[in-house]
Amino acid sequence: MKYRLENPTCLLAAAIAAVACNSGSSPDSAVAGKAPLPPVSGPSFPSDDEVIGKLYDPTYSVPAGFFVDERANTPGSYTVYHVKDASVSYELCTDDFATAERWEADDNAARHVNGYYVGHVENDRYFEFVRELSYDDDVGNVGELTTPGFSRVFKCSYAVRDGVDRSQLTGFAGILNARPLDDTALRDFVEYFWQFTFFDVRARKVLDSYTSGAPGAPGRTLLLAFATVQGAGQCDLVEVVEWRFDANSGTGEVNSRFETVRSFSAEVVDGAPRVCTAP
Repeated sequence: MKYRLENPTCLLAAAIAAVACNSGSSPDSAVAGKAPLPPVSGPSFPSDDEVIGKLYDPTYSVPAGFFVDERANTPGSYTVYHVKDASVSYELCTDDFATAERWEADDNAARHVNGYYVGHVENDRYFEFVRELSYDDDVGNVGELTTPGFSRVFKCSYAVRDGVDRSQLTGFAGILNARPLDDTALRDFVEYFWQFTFFDVRARKVLDSYTSGAPGAPGRTLLLAFATVQGAGQCDLVEVVEWRFDANSGTGEVNSRFETVRSFSAEVVDGAPRVCTAP
């Protein structure tokens, strides 16, 4: 599935974990990629009004300094995709270019929408294969019938996701082999994967991203807000969630924990969000 997004950070992901974005503007160089970590002052829990102010704001997606993908300045619509195992549970990895190239070619041939090879690039995290994708007809709200697609294969020297169940929000999240494995490396890992998460809700936003580990034990927490439709004539259920990731600095093992810390009801009246009062 292909989307045209108005949000320049392009963080809406399809259920198959391919990111499809519209780059109406380029990210500020000060926040693109590895932006400096903000000072750590502990988690900041916004008020209910602050939560819904961001949750229902169509121009807001993530906080300042959050990860911005290298492809965010691609003009028009595009997709970012990771080649996965046969069960589509986790992203494959290899440090051998020829293997990555073969996996990507086989994956492209099997996909519903495939394309012709344009070229490839690589960095210290992944091999990326560029293809021009062709669509038979107009898809959704996208008019272009040919758009670039960026298929990636992780380098095992960066991250190994073998055995990860992407449908689970709590549990094993992979092995992060980037060194030094510090708060910055874990932040890049966690915020990068936010692009590929999928939640079946009407609205989802990152309220904050902060260091949450002890000395020598890197930790990163995303403070999230979700709005779920309750039914006709009813207020939405709003949930504030801590999604915490902890890494073992010796083994690189990363584990996650998804926990709702607050919930309440809200609605939008005449374009303005407001907290619903109890009957």
